[in-house]
Amino acid sequence: MKKTNKKQAAAWLLSLLPLVMIAAVYRRLPAEVPMHWDLDGAVDYGAKAQLWVIAAMAPVLEAMFCFLPKIDPKNKNYGKFGDAYLGIQLVTLLFLAAITGICITEALRPGTVNVSGVVCLLVSLMMVYLGNVMPRFRMNWYCGVKNPWTLSSEAVWTRTHRVAGRMFFASGLLGAAGAFLPDSRAKFAMLFVPLALAVIVPTVFSWKIYREEQEKLRKEGRRVARKNRRRPSLDKFIYNLTCQVGNNMI
Repeated sequence: MKKTNKKQAAAWLLSLLPLVMIAAVYRRLPAEVPMHWDLDGAVDYGAKAQLWVIAAMAPVLEAMFCFLPKIDPKNKNYGKFGDAYLGIQLVTLLFLAAITGICITEALRPGTVNVSGVVCLLVSLMMVYLGNVMPRFRMNWYCGVKNPWTLSSEAVWTRTHRVAGRMFFASGLLGAAGAFLPDSRAKFAMLFVPLALAVIVPTVFSWKIYREEQEKLRKEGRRVARKNRRRPSLDKFIYNLTCQVGNNMI
């Protein structure tokens, strides 16, 4: 428990890093800083005060990470994949810190960072990590592949997350390779096309295996029903025996 509390405290400290980074250089920043890059690398600028909004996202997200399990109907399951859940928090917070660092660097020294390549690489590495830990997820309402089929069956949840983990891992590797392509549109295509498949395929797979599971249950129910029709129940046997004994006594 103490080890977990220390790790959670580290996550909270990490969530404050973007705010510290901005505070350290705020006076040196120009009035307008890069805020958004399109697929062609064109930059949209905004007031430097908007950086505080980006930085504030980290502690807000960390608060949500801590709060949501408390109201999850399946909150007891979080203890079964606590390290994986905490790892997701740390990776997400590191990503936000990196994005803050990119904005600061490009504001102070424009053209220093290959933004499209770095962002694609960071997202891809997050996908690789997510693919590694997804098979360890246990049923919950906020983390993982959540749909009516996975939330209706532990078996469907487990099998779906094994498939999703492999797909996210492979998609992350493809995205990481694509991050080094010279064309920005090709980079994002190598990232988002596999990512879309990694989301869609496990969802369809969960629906398919849920239907198979329900069909097995229906077949088993019909088999039991036929068996019961062929073999009289114990109550019926006792009733008939009692009636026969009563008739003989009369």
